[in-house]
Amino acid sequence: MPTAVVGGRSAYPVHVDAQPAPDDPSRWLWLVKWVLIIPHVLVLAVLWAAFVVLSLVALVTIVATGRYPRAIFDFNVGVLRWSWRVAYYSYGALGTDQYPPFSLDEHPEYPAHLDVVYPERLSRGLVLVKWWLLVLPHYAVLVLIVGIGAQAARQIEGPYWIWEGGLIALLGFFAGLALLFTGMYPRGLYDLLLGLNRWVLRVAAYAGLMTDAYPPFRLDQGGPERMTLSGGPPPPDDSPATRTTSTPTHPQSLPPRSSWTPGRVVAVVAGSLTALLGVLGVVGGVSLIVWQTSREDGYVMAPAWEVGTAGYAAVSDEVVLEGSWLDEGLGRVRLDVVGDGEVFVGIATARDAAAYLEGVARAEQSRGMADRELDGGPPAVLPAEAGIWIASATDTGPVELDVAPQPGRYVAVVMDAAGSAGVDATVRAGATLPWLGPAAAATLAGGLVLGAAGVVVIVLAVRAAGRAGQPRGG
Repeated sequence: MPTAVVGGRSAYPVHVDAQPAPDDPSRWLWLVKWVLIIPHVLVLAVLWAAFVVLSLVALVTIVATGRYPRAIFDFNVGVLRWSWRVAYYSYGALGTDQYPPFSLDEHPEYPAHLDVVYPERLSRGLVLVKWWLLVLPHYAVLVLIVGIGAQAARQIEGPYWIWEGGLIALLGFFAGLALLFTGMYPRGLYDLLLGLNRWVLRVAAYAGLMTDAYPPFRLDQGGPERMTLSGGPPPPDDSPATRTTSTPTHPQSLPPRSSWTPGRVVAVVAGSLTALLGVLGVVGGVSLIVWQTSREDGYVMAPAWEVGTAGYAAVSDEVVLEGSWLDEGLGRVRLDVVGDGEVFVGIATARDAAAYLEGVARAEQSRGMADRELDGGPPAVLPAEAGIWIASATDTGPVELDVAPQPGRYVAVVMDAAGSAGVDATVRAGATLPWLGPAAAATLAGGLVLGAAGVVVIVLAVRAAGRAGQPRGG
């Protein structure tokens, strides 16, 4: 196969090109393009989900066969192509006012083009490491480049606007200002934006397993990539090769236009989303199983609450229990308290506890995260004599309090049994959660079913696209 070269060096197989419109874009349209691209953003969100799933399928296939499935390759290239057109129209470049087509296919009439030369063979070993390990230097560079704009903009002090975009978006904003105030697009700024987008898309294609050719560390700024065949002279400036690189160097690398019909695209997207939901279900089911196996004496325990106050009491967050599901939902509830000296722990309604502790120096848990200290004096009566507790216990060692939940609003109170100041203890709460086992099994089974259904839909859609893309015999 002939090798394309650019300026005397081999062309990278990911070709990103654009043809600036004869006239500069509109002065004002860029101000509302963020609204105009919303339909594209919504579609691309699900297309990129399918891109991720199909890339995983391609990874497995490459490891097994050394080949990237052609139908999946065409789909993923189409997602990159669609993304580039939207970026070129909007704030990735503001290079045209021509609205992007809703299509995975190449559209020669549109000024932005992207193509990836189909690889006949790919390294089976390289595919396992290139998308996360080998490409790390590029990730670092891109994070640095994209993060410069946001980092610099955060230095701008002001109550109304803080820039959160990256360098590409920031340069696109400057291009918009130039259009707004001068009616002209600075050519140098356009060239730089095109170079940055080329870099990002090359890395995306490499990380998407579409080529084994490592992305170059260079910023190819400016207009079309000048491509020639090896050993031949460069094409003239007005030739198609200097205007666009959307035409592949190998004629067989151009997929049939009808390979991915709207119905097949919808099918593969639906299958990918279903498969992702299945993966989430499997992960959730496994997590619930692990959570269930971590029971302590039949109780699933929450993280510890460390109590430390110079006051006379420590009060937990208010817990609201309601509904007829409490027995099946929570089961039995247990409090484990370990403190210094003889410790009292009690559960009371929030109203009764507030009345008993009114004017008492105490610490109150705030939204389960931090304690707030309230000034006051000692309690009027010892906690064990207060008569407000639904359940309570006193001990010098670890204190365990086991209760059956009832509807209402409750708090847990930890105090020194003698009513002295200073409470230092560790409190853990837990419940039996009788639903946990069935929920884990149902979630895991549902995840497996959804995942299998998604895979079947993806396979059927990819096979249909693959058959449509094969040349018919004579």
